[in-house]
Amino acid sequence: MMKVTLTGEADTLNPLGTGAGAGAAVAAPKAHAPSRLADYLELTKPKIAVMALFTVGAGYLLAAGGSAGWSTLLHTLIGAGLVAAGGSALNQLFERRIDAKMRRTRKRPLPSGRLTPEEVAAVGAGLAGAGLAYLAATAGAAATVAAALTFIAYAFVYTPMKTWTVWNTVVGAVPGALPPVIGWYAAQGWGGAEWEGAAALFAILFLWQLPHFLAIAWMYRADYAAGGLKMLPGSDPTGKLTAFAMVVTAAALLPLAVLVPLAGLGGWLFGVGAVLFGLSFLRRTVEFALDRTDRKARKVLLSSLFYLPGVFALLMIDVLLVK
Repeated sequence: MMKVTLTGEADTLNPLGTGAGAGAAVAAPKAHAPSRLADYLELTKPKIAVMALFTVGAGYLLAAGGSAGWSTLLHTLIGAGLVAAGGSALNQLFERRIDAKMRRTRKRPLPSGRLTPEEVAAVGAGLAGAGLAYLAATAGAAATVAAALTFIAYAFVYTPMKTWTVWNTVVGAVPGALPPVIGWYAAQGWGGAEWEGAAALFAILFLWQLPHFLAIAWMYRADYAAGGLKMLPGSDPTGKLTAFAMVVTAAALLPLAVLVPLAGLGGWLFGVGAVLFGLSFLRRTVEFALDRTDRKARKVLLSSLFYLPGVFALLMIDVLLVK
């Protein structure tokens, strides 16, 4: 069990230190400091939440088909969004000391001292609890259980594992792949017999995340190492193992062009499109393997951001419009 100390950390978490000189340094930028509303919004990691909610909605629509209920979809998105926001807030709470050591995160609300650990704990627990209660009341038990598993795996399993083992990326891909499952079971409930579709969506998200996050970990390997996070690129100075993992997982996406339709989702349009998107993504990982630079890693990242919405859009067109 993770032990979290919520008191007596103002000085520890302030990267500017203490004393009269530090006080002057802190006072100067106050006029340009983010508002409390902006800080609370930053806790929820809105960019990540938007992508996750996109897959929640896709999972719901693919499971419901022509019988989609727009009010249920809206309720599912609201509930899942609250749970995701709560998980992100607790993630920043647990990683506040780590964030204070990394250049890309030291200005977040907690390490900068703009919010206290107690505030963030209350916000995170409150949002997650409200989201689960909302889902239970509007989207059913199955979607609520899927959301609860996502929240627990992300905040209480994946988050601490980031300082323990380089395998944390694989573990973190599990809660990252569950959002479309939430949407799927909001549409079908426990009685839905077509669980294969939920498994297919999970597989797409799970495999996609590995080259996506390895590219990020390579670009920020020095920053992650400074924070004490154990990422594969940090223990792989040549990048050969990182590149191998990227290529293998990107290549593993290609068979899904056939396997996903066999699971009852999509047809020829999805299959052809998934192959084309997959080959483009794979090409970028191979380019990184041949030239292991930050520039090539960024191209892998950008390609991943085209791949995921592209294949999900094709899947929804195939299932909802073509069939």
